This record gives sequence, C-alpha cells and structure tokens, in this order.
Amino acid sequence: MTKTIVGVDIGSTTIRAVELADPAKPRPTLLRYAEVPLTESAVSRGEVLEPNTVGALLKQLWSVGGFKSRRVVLGMGNQRVLARDISVPSAPRERIRESLPFVAQEMLPVPVQDALLDFFPVSESMTEAGPMTHGLLIAAVKEAVVGNVKAVQAAGLTPVEVDLIPFALGRLMVTRPRLQGTVALVDVGASTTSVVTLLDGVPQFVRIISAGGADVTAAVASQLSIPMDEAERLKRLHGVASADPSPTAQATVSAAREIVSDLLVSIRNTVSYYSNTRPDHPVGAILLTGGGSSLPGFVDALTDFTRLPASLGDPFPGLALSRGLDAQKLRNDQAAITVALGLALGSEAA
Repeated sequence: MTKTIVGVDIGSTTIRAVELADPAKPRPTLLRYAEVPLTESAVSRGEVLEPNTVGALLKQLWSVGGFKSRRVVLGMGNQRVLARDISVPSAPRERIRESLPFVAQEMLPVPVQDALLDFFPVSESMTEAGPMTHGLLIAAVKEAVVGNVKAVQAAGLTPVEVDLIPFALGRLMVTRPRLQGTVALVDVGASTTSVVTLLDGVPQFVRIISAGGADVTAAVASQLSIPMDEAERLKRLHGVASADPSPTAQATVSAAREIVSDLLVSIRNTVSYYSNTRPDHPVGAILLTGGGSSLPGFVDALTDFTRLPASLGDPFPGLALSRGLDAQKLRNDQAAITVALGLALGSEAA
C-alpha cells in the first residue's frame, strides 16, 4: 500500500506544503505542492501566534493543493530552537532522552520544564569514565511548538512529527545524495539563516542566525523610501551585484550589501568555528538553499568571503515527479518548497 505524507512549512509570509508518496523508499514520488499567503500577524518568524487563523489557512491550502493525506510533518528552525554539543554516558537513546532534563538545564535559555528536548547521537568513544556518546542536544521552547501543532489540529490534520528544519534539509540535500566529506549546508530563509555541518552525511553542528532575506527587503525599502513589495522586486532583480548603472539599481545593491555583509560574517564565523574545533575534518564546501540564497551575487560573495566553494543545492535528484506536475515550474519554485520537501522526505513516521 502506498504511503503518503505532507511536509508543511509555516514561514513568515507563506504556508507551503508538498505531498510525497513512499517517502522512505529510494525514489519517492512528489505528488503535489501548493502555497497560500499568511495573514499578517498570524505568524512571527515561523511561530504561530493565531492557531485558529492559521488552521483556516491550512484548510484553504488543502483545498487549493488537492492534498489527499492528512498526516503532516511540521518543522521548527527559528530562534526559539537551539542545538548544542553534549556528551553523555552511553545508553539506549530513550534512556538518554529521559536523562536530558537533568543534564541540559544550564544550556537552556528557559526553565527545563518549558522546553521540549531531544538527543541526536553523532559518535561514541571510550573515556576514563566509561563509554560516552557524543551528539547534539536539540531544545525547543514548548510554547512555540504547541502553537504550530494547535494550528494543524484546528485544520483537522494529524501532526505525526515535528522536525528540526536544518536536519530535514541536511537529509534531503546531503545525506540522501550521499555527499562525502564535510559540507556546510546554509539555508537562507526570510527571517532566519540556518547552518548545519555534516560529515559524510551525518549532522555534526547546527547554528541558527537571526537574519534573512526579509531583513534585506526592509533595508532596501527604508533606503529607497518605497513599499515592501517594490523593495522585494528590486532586491530579487539586483541583489548585491548588478551591472545596471541606474541610481535605483545601485541604491538597491548598496542597501542589500549592508545587511548581507553582516550575514556573510556570521556564516563565515560559524564555518570557521567548526573547522577550528574539528581540525581533522574542516569544512570543504558550502551548499546553499532557501529563497535568500538566489539573491544575485550572493553565491559569489559567499565564496569570496569564506574562501570556500559555494554552490546552490538541487533538491530534486532521486525524486520521481507525478505526471501532473510542471517540471519547469518546480525548478522555478525549488527554493520556496525545499523546506517542505525536506520535512516530508526526512520523516521517521513515513
């Protein structure tokens, strides 16, 4: 029997979803995808503030997209989620999870009872104290997760999993294609940029930066005194490098560079920190995804800034496409649907 599941990406201004058939198989099939705009103030940086409003929009999304499955995977990846290196005595994963509240409190910005905790094992070693498991502590503010889950339930949908977005993207862009070596996957979203470093496809380090494409749009709008929709259009047209000599184009580039320069510094510092603390496995390449990564001139600027080869990732290898889908339109929209695709494809509930 064919299993289908829907990955739902609740962004800052849009909800996007994709439905996959047989996501656990070597070659899943992308059946359908759709998006609807969000009502202003309903969501802030990926966190649902008005569950009933978002629930109504999800019902609309299901109607527009013609989704058949009501089983959904949600993603979290804003500043209310953190990932930290942690080492614990080796034990079954469930037992390690049970111990997390006792070992994680000093790492958390909120009381442990207000957080949802998980553990992702990376490696094991033998120490004087006995066998140790090294991995990542994943913590999310409970309130932030609950709001998103309530919105899905208000739409009559069943949330089967809440995944860390950087992990879902890593599985889609690096693990499944079997990319070897140390790769930094950088997802430039609207309000946040995530960096997940993977060694031979296994996540080793995660950082979430509180800056993204929306900050660039706001800077362009402010400097040129224009509406946000026009600023968005100019940003996408000129980016941080434009051959157009007109005052409008150059003012757009100047405003964009102010924000992008700070973001490039944060990405470089993250990559350098990882490489300096793991000198045996330094980052060898940067893979980019997310809407902000398609900004004209961004890839070249990141390559120059980090002195590492940077390239745009491709989310579609290894996927079959339903006959009803427009392959060219998918290519044009790939940056927008990558998170939803990664959530569906990486689901353990598949």
